[in-house]
Amino acid sequence: MRATPQTTRTAVPGEKQRMDRETGVLTHRKNQSGLRYDWKKSEVQAIYDMSLPELLFRAQVVHREFHAPDRVQTCQLISIKTGGCPEDCAYCPQSAHYDADIERQGLLDPEHVVGVARDAAERGVTRFCMGAAWREAPQGKEFEKVLEMVRGVSSLGMEVCCTLGMLTEQQAVRLKEAGLTAYNHNLDTSPEFYGSIITTRVYDDRLRTLAAVRKAGITVCCGGILGMGEKASDRVGLLHQLATLQPHPESVPINMLVRVEGTPLASKPALDALEMVRAIATARILMPSSRVRLAAGRKQLSPEAVTLCFVAGANSIFVGEKLLTTPNPGADEDEQLLQNLGMKPLKSHAR
Repeated sequence: MRATPQTTRTAVPGEKQRMDRETGVLTHRKNQSGLRYDWKKSEVQAIYDMSLPELLFRAQVVHREFHAPDRVQTCQLISIKTGGCPEDCAYCPQSAHYDADIERQGLLDPEHVVGVARDAAERGVTRFCMGAAWREAPQGKEFEKVLEMVRGVSSLGMEVCCTLGMLTEQQAVRLKEAGLTAYNHNLDTSPEFYGSIITTRVYDDRLRTLAAVRKAGITVCCGGILGMGEKASDRVGLLHQLATLQPHPESVPINMLVRVEGTPLASKPALDALEMVRAIATARILMPSSRVRLAAGRKQLSPEAVTLCFVAGANSIFVGEKLLTTPNPGADEDEQLLQNLGMKPLKSHAR
């Protein structure tokens, strides 16, 4: 029988709130004293183990306190440098350790990247993300090109996010000065399961990069991947790690493993879609103000499963036919889905 915690709602007593229905921004919130950073793992486990109807109900209540329930932020992710990564992440076809059918590509021209971002902005995308297959962000001319990309995308009025591997404090400061809104650096899984997936970097390396990003005043995008062979307790461990970061990551991407031939995880069985729903609902309860992003693997989900993810508290999706190197639903599919659900994309300049 699943356990049910006594209290999971996060509230700010005596506080007046007003939701801007066009942008999904909750205004007139005096403080965020209702947020918790001291979750015990047993509490997270109890939330995760609720009956699914109860879990969805509680997640939806929390979601409506902090977000417009009918608004979804659309993001686009582009690979600005593809393949040849020295890391051995078992899920990643861009690793130089594996024989996946991925064509290596050097760093793209900044003008081209800004042009792609401009096209995305014209389609209503409000957040543009750039990913490079590096273990750590390089110094010199390549980093200068990345800064040029950030400045160009920022000038379009879009949120700008990068994922470039590990950062130094100085690099984080320069990205902030160039106009970077957010930095993505996922924890991927629980500390206990991490070594089964990656051996070229330790968990603390990721936490140090997140600390450098915070110190520079850049918001954090940090989540994980489900379906890599982990146990439910590892999903709880990941969510516990995220929910005890102070402040919480402003963006929490929840990914489903995309199985790619040539990688060690290619033969893993498909994850039950309800596990995605359960993890998203738990994340929403633990981190009420964060934007929970339904990220990689969405093409493997039915429209009904995606709908449940929205009910669970997801309020962002990635658009575009590819997420770095893996497939993603097309623009027509996304537009039709949101239309069928009566949901609308956030307008520009939404948080």
